Amino acid sequence: MSFSRAEILINKLISNKISEDELAELLAGISDDDRGKTYSDALEIYFNRLLKENRPNGEAGQKDS
Repeated sequence: MSFSRAEILINKLISNKISEDELAELLAGISDDDRGKTYSDALEIYFNRLLKENRPNGEAGQKDS
């Protein structure tokens, strides 16, 4: 499985193994209009995975009314 640069940087950030230059690249990517969607998508995938892993039996969460 091939990861995008955004996914690689986010994974390094989460695991606290990101360099100063990589952090600068991540922050620039997040604030860039053209690349921001890629970073947003990568973060959404990560958070959805966290939610799924932390729900018993993979139960769906309650939706706001």
